[in-house]
This record gives sequence, C-alpha cells and structure tokens, in this order.
Amino acid sequence: MLKVGMIGCGKITEVRHAPEYAENPDCEIVGFYDLHGEKAEELARKYGGRAFESVEALLAADVDAVSVCVANRYHAEISIQALKAGKHVLCEKPMATTEEDCEAMVRAAREAGKYLMIGLNQRLAKAHVKGREIFQSGELGKLVGFETHFSHPGPEGWTGKANSWFYDKKTAQFGVMADLGVHKTDLLYYLTGQKIVTTSAILATTDKKYPDGKPIDVDDNAIALYTLEGGAVGTMSVSWTNYGREKNFTRLYCQNGVIRMYDDPRYSLIIEKRDGTVVPYELDKLTSNKEQTGGARTSTGVIDAFVEAVCNGHQPELSGESAIHAMQVIFANQRSAESGKTEAVGG
Repeated sequence: MLKVGMIGCGKITEVRHAPEYAENPDCEIVGFYDLHGEKAEELARKYGGRAFESVEALLAADVDAVSVCVANRYHAEISIQALKAGKHVLCEKPMATTEEDCEAMVRAAREAGKYLMIGLNQRLAKAHVKGREIFQSGELGKLVGFETHFSHPGPEGWTGKANSWFYDKKTAQFGVMADLGVHKTDLLYYLTGQKIVTTSAILATTDKKYPDGKPIDVDDNAIALYTLEGGAVGTMSVSWTNYGREKNFTRLYCQNGVIRMYDDPRYSLIIEKRDGTVVPYELDKLTSNKEQTGGARTSTGVIDAFVEAVCNGHQPELSGESAIHAMQVIFANQRSAESGKTEAVGG
C-alpha cells in the first residue's frame, strides 16, 4: 500500500490528484498541506488523512510519495526537498522555471534513489498512444509537417478566480506557453521520437486583464514554428482566450497520409491515407477543463501511472528526465519571443 501526501490543495488537487488517489486501491492518503490550512482540512475531511501544518511536518510523516501541486515558482524547491527526504515525487507541469532547476530536480531524484514524475498527461491519452504506434511503424512514411493546438477560456475557467496566481509573473513565471504549450511540445516529442531543434515564437497578451483593468503579466496567446530533427516543420499554438468550445488536437502530416488526433467529435483518431483510404478509431475522449471542474470523473491516468511505477519499482514513463526536452523548448520559445529571432533549443 503506497502512502501518499499532497502538497498544495488548489483545483488540480481537488479535481484530479485527491480523487484519483482515493480511487486507486493501492493507495492510502496520509494527508494534505496547503498555505491556506482550511483547504487542507477540507480535503482531509473528504478523502481521509489529516491536514499538516507545514511541508516539513508532512515529509516527516509516514509517507512514501507526494504530489507537488503548488505554484510554478515553488516546483523545484519543494520537489527537491521531498526527494531529499526520501519521498517519490509526482510534480505538476511545468516542471520548473529555469533549466538549471529542471536538471537539479532530476539530479536530486537520482541521488536519492527515488522516482520523479511530471504530470504531462497527454502522452497517456489513447489516441496519442495509438497514433504514436502507427507513426513509428513507418507505414505512413516520413514526417513532413505537423500542427498541434490547445485553447480554452483560461485559468479562471479552471480555478474560478478572476485574479489567479497563473497571471502573476513572479509566481507563475510563465503564461499560456508553458501552461498549455508544454503539453503539446512534449507530445510532439513523444509522438515522433524527434527532438525540436529550432523555434521561432511569438508570445502575446491580447485580452486577459486583472480586475483593475491592467493587462496580466504573462502571455495569454502563443505561437511557435518548430523544426524537428528529421527536418519536418510545423506549428504549436496555444491560447487562454478561446471563449467558445475548448480545442485540443494534433495532426501529423506524413508522405503517405495524415494522422489526426482529437479533431473530430466522434473519432479520437483518424488515419487518412494518400490513396484515399480513411481509417477511424473510436478510442476515447479528452475531458475538457470545464467538464472536469463540473464534476466529470474521467481519469487522466497520471496518478495510476505514478502509483504503478512506484509500487513495481520502475521509472515512470513521464519521468523528470524525459520532461527536460520540452522545458528546454519552452525556454527557447521565451528567448525567441524576446529576441525576435529563431533560436536553437539547448541540450
């Protein structure tokens, strides 16, 4: 039985981590910590365990693993603290706010002999798993282009707060580029097995404002033109200003056809071959943020994957080390937006 604790009791813990740990038969929830103690107490009453008065107190308790669900700027600090305390760590994305901190997290896990996993859940979606299998089989030939997109109304639709910490650069460090863009960037690497080598990006604040009318401190729209190792070029676009139906899709354009993922309301995966053949797959459906906050209980699979890896003693698929490339691209996107030039991706 894996004994778990949760550090940070915001919306992501409320609708994903806590209920998914509670539903996993291999878990026991020991407790919660949040800077606002009443949040931890509320979740403890609902899911069991107790509210801890500090991170240190939770880490000193009889816990094997923790979820780190705090604001972005604290991801590295608390993850490393937990790893050094001998706990396995599941950290929410984006991994950290500097490349040095990302590498320090991986190093801390290695030195502690513990697992570090990052919540990049799009790799686990069934159409992405099957799409990757089909692409890597080679039946559609070489990749020549791609497009991937993720947009919704923004963090207030998720948190219910107009003045979210997501908008404060000191706390979040990033805007939509890292909030949604890291998912789609990591997904491209996962699907194709090819690293992104250059990027030309635009980050903009086009609509989001604080309650006083001042524009938020981070980007609410972002677009990047990526070049992959194999030479394919394509776009990654994300937005917090889509006030219609949430969009979350990816297409791979190959020499012998197209792999379409989550762009159709019925079929989560569609293969369109160059000879006109169309092969649809009705595999699953991505749950939108609106549906999750409204009570939909469709698991992302992240918690189950983390628990399975720890219980069976193997590196999780979404390991910290595997997440570093996507973060390197996010940092290169920031450099490109600032310089107005195409930037090489480090590492």
